[in-house]
Amino acid sequence: MRKIYLLPALVGLLTSVAAGPLAAQGAVPKQKAPPKAAAAGAAPAPAGATSTAAAETPAAEDKTAKAVDGFRSAKFGMSETDVRAAMAKDFNAKPDAIKIQDNASELTRSLLLAVPELLPNGGTAELSYVFGYKTKSLIQVGAVWSKGTDTAMTPEKLFSNANILRAHFMGEGFKPDSVAVNMPVAGGIVMFRGSDAKDRSVILLLQGTFENKENNQRVLTPTSLLLFYVADAKSPDIFKLPPGQF
Repeated sequence: MRKIYLLPALVGLLTSVAAGPLAAQGAVPKQKAPPKAAAAGAAPAPAGATSTAAAETPAAEDKTAKAVDGFRSAKFGMSETDVRAAMAKDFNAKPDAIKIQDNASELTRSLLLAVPELLPNGGTAELSYVFGYKTKSLIQVGAVWSKGTDTAMTPEKLFSNANILRAHFMGEGFKPDSVAVNMPVAGGIVMFRGSDAKDRSVILLLQGTFENKENNQRVLTPTSLLLFYVADAKSPDIFKLPPGQF
């Protein structure tokens, strides 16, 4: 069973991409067609686009910032009992299909559920509902697509899922100064990051391995796609040793 060690990593992601609208430089998704030459300052375009190096920066929109309050019927602050009911409502999840996982270092608890076609034609994903150390209430919902969740998963399908979700979130009206796209991080690319007025966040991370190609172009071959809905990524409700004990 996959271990859930997500929250501290999200703190690092928010720190690295929280400076405002950003576009990655020098990282391009691996595609079947040869990439075109990158222009100076260009950012990677989604797989399947006519140019793999067209710069993209999200435009500010005159609409209310999206409220990130959880995922579907499961809302931040819910108890485990209420989240189980939400999972049954949203996915017709039977009790024996929901797995429990405890995190020994963060002292959090997670409910895991495999969901076929969570994204239409996207393959099977694994959902994780994480409950806080002190509050015992829902603090994060994650979804993972990979070979581990679906043996038929391919790099092309991961790119397709990432591009569909990225395009969706770009139109959802997150705070413009919180939005980042195509941001290289260790082991992958943040395809999208955005926050609402209460700094609750959505993060879409495409993970994989980078290869250096001609013209110093870094090409990513994806191995997994991770989507997070986070109540408080900067100060998550996880166990931390009190100052002065060691």
